Amino acid sequence: MAHNKSFERNARLEGEIRSVLSNLLRSEVNDPRLADVTVSTIRLSADRSKARVFYSVIGDSEQEREAGDGFSAAAPFMRRQLGQRMRLRVVPSLEFHRDTSYEYGDRMERLFDRLSDEGLLPEADNKNGVPEDES
Repeated sequence: MAHNKSFERNARLEGEIRSVLSNLLRSEVNDPRLADVTVSTIRLSADRSKARVFYSVIGDSEQEREAGDGFSAAAPFMRRQLGQRMRLRVVPSLEFHRDTSYEYGDRMERLFDRLSDEGLLPEADNKNGVPEDES
């Protein structure tokens, strides 16, 4: 039971941290390298001392690199603001990582399309996505 409450608290804190960091990026961080960046997910460590911040950026690999540099420069300010706005006993250190889940999903979709085009996937019923022979 205690484990479940800890998980729920971490999930709530992750959402609040994401909201605070997103607002900071939108209104107070004036670094042009972070202009087209979106905070997608936060993952807190079990002891809540570290927060992995996953972000996506619209652009090419150069803009992704610049966003990483921008986060390195803005991290102390963002952590300080996080502590002031959330009044946490321990303000987690922030580790920034590019979110690759969208790219992975796109790659998987292209793979399924290719397999379907080659006839290697069963035909799906248009109404519910179930293969026709299982309806």
